[in-house]
Amino acid sequence: MLSSLRKLLRPRAALPRPAVPPGQRVYAVGDIHGRADLFAQLIEAIENDDRISNTAAPAQTTIILLGDLIDRGPDSRGVLEMAARWRQKRPVRILLGNHEEMLLQSLEKLEVLRHFLRHGGRETVLSFDIDEQSYTDATFEEVQAMLHKHIPLAAIDFIRGFEDSIRIGDYLFVHAGIRPGVALEGQSVADLRWIREPFLSSAQAHGAVVVHGHTITPDLEVRPNRLGIDTGAYDSGRLTALALQGEDRWTIQTACQDGTIVVSTHPVTA
Repeated sequence: MLSSLRKLLRPRAALPRPAVPPGQRVYAVGDIHGRADLFAQLIEAIENDDRISNTAAPAQTTIILLGDLIDRGPDSRGVLEMAARWRQKRPVRILLGNHEEMLLQSLEKLEVLRHFLRHGGRETVLSFDIDEQSYTDATFEEVQAMLHKHIPLAAIDFIRGFEDSIRIGDYLFVHAGIRPGVALEGQSVADLRWIREPFLSSAQAHGAVVVHGHTITPDLEVRPNRLGIDTGAYDSGRLTALALQGEDRWTIQTACQDGTIVVSTHPVTA
């Protein structure tokens, strides 16, 4: 009896922290939403961080952009071009966000185009050298024709090549989240790109720690089963990347302060 009681009172060993496989490093970037200025500085900051990290512990690095590169901010075209150039230089994997989905569907569906334009698509359209007055005076049919005329087919094909989800080690990278209680391999594309609840409030284990954007929080949101890294770049002026190596986590953030972009790096201890 005493022996059994001692076993019950014995401190439990700490659960292992989630990790990426040995010899790998991952940088996941939250929703950019047309903030090419913040994205350019974050690319430089990640490259510098990766160079320094490789000095201490060489690793194979993967960059993951969590989707919603476009809309709301002033330079969606610039962000897409920047991402394409970066991918030519190193492994950069990109998830399709709900805003990219709306753009692709807007090319053929007027009902989606109306929704797209009300939720930041106007800024994307204008970033492709479409005259603002011509856009204002146009019908929805004419705006749709403008998309086909002004957005290069190469840009559309680039977006069509974005992924739905990425699994690396103990982490699953998606744009919005997953449906709790559904096996990871059985998740619907709609949930991966659009879900909020019941994902955000769920405390259950998902079989992997989910790294996601889509839902804005003031800073990195750390939960045992998920990490949210959409810090609302288009509105807050803060773009956040989460870095992962082994069990280590840290953030790199570019923030606009009084017209100057400041870079900061912080460990994630939770």
